[in-house]
Amino acid sequence: MYEAVHAHPDGDSTVARLAKTAADYGFDGVVVRNDSSTRAEFDADEISAAYDVDVVEGVEINADSVEQASGAVGNYRTDETIVTVSGGSPTMNRFAVENEKVDVLAHPMTDSGDVNHVLAKAAAENGVRFEFDLSGVLRTHGGRRVRIIQSLRKLEDIIGYYDAPYVVSATPRSHLELRAPRELAALGEQIGFSKPFIEEGLAEWGHLADRNRRIQSESFIEPGVKRGRYEEEH
Repeated sequence: MYEAVHAHPDGDSTVARLAKTAADYGFDGVVVRNDSSTRAEFDADEISAAYDVDVVEGVEINADSVEQASGAVGNYRTDETIVTVSGGSPTMNRFAVENEKVDVLAHPMTDSGDVNHVLAKAAAENGVRFEFDLSGVLRTHGGRRVRIIQSLRKLEDIIGYYDAPYVVSATPRSHLELRAPRELAALGEQIGFSKPFIEEGLAEWGHLADRNRRIQSESFIEPGVKRGRYEEEH
């Protein structure tokens, strides 16, 4: 199982510190999902070897418009193993699920964002994962926490109908915010999700990383010639 983290300078802890803590907690890997404007500098292979945990290079695109998001996806797709787009508005959510180059629609239910059957169907067709973000359950309380739980349950109902793919994360920005897989599974059970549902969502980050690395490694044919990144998948 994997956790998707925000490392310094996007978060408070270095990639190495997050990776070490994740390994101690029983994770198999971490996805570094820093915002495209606050990238982390790190040697993934060196950290992976030091702590025996997979370190996956990724990016989270926060954009003010679909045009800006589209350009960023094109720029980062060939270099980053996992590309996520931060949703939270009807326009950005729709853009992400309709773009097969996007791996994950992050935070789809925040702000004015919502997910309906049209978006779930598009996500299933294009292989875009919805993120179940547990950070609000862990770090808020009262009425806001109740609304977050309700939105997550709604998301589960909709994606379940179309068998749309998903990932689970607590989006930690510090090693102190990391929670072990068993803790996240227990939290999920408390708010209405089964243990397998949470564990499969955590594992999906790793499945994505494996798939995309394979596609990247097979894209090179000969100097100056590359196979289309997603030709084998579609």
